[in-house]
Amino acid sequence: GSLVWRPGFEFTSRKVGFIRGYSRRFWQGDTFHRGSEKTPGRVVTLLEDCGACTWGVAYEVRGEQIAASLEYLNMREAVLGGYDTKLVKFHPQEKDAEEPILALVYIATPQNPSYLGPASEEDIAAQIIVSSGCAGHNIEYLLRLADFMRYFCPQAEDKHLFSIEEALISILPCLCYTEESLEET
Repeated sequence: GSLVWRPGFEFTSRKVGFIRGYSRRFWQGDTFHRGSEKTPGRVVTLLEDCGACTWGVAYEVRGEQIAASLEYLNMREAVLGGYDTKLVKFHPQEKDAEEPILALVYIATPQNPSYLGPASEEDIAAQIIVSSGCAGHNIEYLLRLADFMRYFCPQAEDKHLFSIEEALISILPCLCYTEESLEET
């Protein structure tokens, strides 16, 4: 999710690429970064899916960056986010890329107390619209992830992500109209 545009730690280099065997889903609840206890936000996790391919960013960390980044990510993703870690093969996008590299990914499982699971794109969009946390509004999270995919991975399809974005955009004019109507009364 937000790691593609806001890693929050120092790194030596970054590469855009993909992992195989996982699909990205807005099935994880967030009561801190993009939501609250009252209105949990929806953020992404990876779901095992043998035929799928998920695009993202791998960050290379070296020396002192390793311990600092792992400490930061453990708090951000594991303690506050409820994610577990797993090592996967990451395939860099670069045409002259060598072999895949091992990358650490964060995955929320159904056993996680913040795991929300599947819902319709319209229900997910409606939940995103009303959720905000200490890192910002949940809408920003969705739109920045969609923008990343369009700009850095234009060849990749993420139907789940883009259908939620489309559902959100179709709902927003109604909300704007409702707010204007309330101001007039």
